[in-house]
Amino acid sequence: MTRRRRRLARTRAAAADWLVAGTDLAGALWRRVRPRVPVVGDGDPGCAEIPVVILPGILEPWTYLAPMGNWFGELGHPVHYVETLGWNLADVARSAERCRDVLRERGVDEAVIVAHSKGGLIGKAAMALSRQAHSGETASASPEGQFVGMVTVATPFGGSSLGGRLQRLPGVRRTPLGMFLPGSTQLVSLAMERAVNERIVSLAPAWDQVIPEGSHLEGALNVRLDVPGHFRPVRDEGVWRTIHEHIHLLAAAPPTTV
Repeated sequence: MTRRRRRLARTRAAAADWLVAGTDLAGALWRRVRPRVPVVGDGDPGCAEIPVVILPGILEPWTYLAPMGNWFGELGHPVHYVETLGWNLADVARSAERCRDVLRERGVDEAVIVAHSKGGLIGKAAMALSRQAHSGETASASPEGQFVGMVTVATPFGGSSLGGRLQRLPGVRRTPLGMFLPGSTQLVSLAMERAVNERIVSLAPAWDQVIPEGSHLEGALNVRLDVPGHFRPVRDEGVWRTIHEHIHLLAAAPPTTV
């Protein structure tokens, strides 16, 4: 296949992936109108002991990942969403605080975060905050803290150059999209929180048109998926099974203060 044909094939595949995003977003909006009652199945008895916190990406309401969350629930996991994130346009630090506040109100500890895209940045920030808070708590506190780890899909830990020069314009940099510019203040600050990286599993699509730089995170377990695109992996049941495997591996790992 010539370079031109490869480029055309990739363009078509990227367009198909954006269509998936639009379809799934329409489904998410419908689920907000007609919410489904969560089902907690029997599944593996060990699943009931591992809460799962679902964090979607930017412009993805909490219902966007509900099909995957429902799947985890049917296996027996208690599944939690952070509805107060809204359309996920707030900065990472504020969103991480909202996440921790919701879980504190519900009494959730020793949870595994499952995230997509920007949700992985929020999840890492929440883990870092929990680690800092845990270091000052009494010995009666949970040995793990609020989180035992995170499995995230297609997260731009190093930012994204998708917007090119347009992304660097002052007007764009001041929008919620500006944080994804490689070297942005928020990304640099988050990159310095290295202590939690060992409790993170970063799943990278076969290719990702939204994050040309990829999803590699130094110190984390980085796994390459066979499924391409930024959005298709989070609707793929094979990927859900991979996530579920890593949820249990994180929960079974020796305790750390995350």
